[in-house]
Amino acid sequence: MPEALHWQKSSFSTGDADNNCLEIATAPTALHLRESDDPATLLTPTPTALNALLTALKGQFRA
Repeated sequence: MPEALHWQKSSFSTGDADNNCLEIATAPTALHLRESDDPATLLTPTPTALNALLTALKGQFRA
């Protein structure tokens, strides 16, 4: 049986019940992402794809 994943919320999450946020979990060979309001749907991006996503998002929020 696979080991249970330890999910961590974004540091930008305030912890409110109505606050949906991105959660991440690491495994020996992968990173897993999910949205707190839909925890059954998992994304397992490659490190290259995750880096591209984060780089693009950072670029959108710079003013």
